[in-house]
Amino acid sequence: MSEPRLSPQEEGALRRVRLLADLMDDAVTIPGTDKSVGLDSLIGLVPVSGDIVTAAVSLYTVGEAIRADANRDIVGKMLFNIAVDLGVGSIPILGDIFDVFWKSNVRNAELLEEHLTGQ
Repeated sequence: MSEPRLSPQEEGALRRVRLLADLMDDAVTIPGTDKSVGLDSLIGLVPVSGDIVTAAVSLYTVGEAIRADANRDIVGKMLFNIAVDLGVGSIPILGDIFDVFWKSNVRNAELLEEHLTGQ
C-alpha cells in the first residue's frame, strides 16, 4: 500500500511544523545522554512568562492543523498537549525537568502528520 500523496500546501505545512517542533523540543542533544532539548526548555527557564511565550509559539501548529481541516479531536489533543506543557512547565525546577520529557511540539507535529496522511 502506498503512502497518501500530500498537496504542496500540506507538505509545506508539515515541513514548517516539523521545523518548529525540532527547534522548540529537540534542537540540542544533552551531552552524555540520548535526550534533547530546544528553545521550549531554554525559554521555559524564565519563570511563568517563558512558558507563556513558548505556549504562544506552540499555538502555530494548532493554526496549521485548523487550516488543514483537522477535526476537533485532533485540535483538542494539540491544545491539551500545550496546556500540560504550560501548566507543569510553570512549576519551578520540576517544570524545567518535565520539559525535557514532555515534547508537546513533537507530539503535535505527529498528530498533524497522522491527520494529513490518514495513518
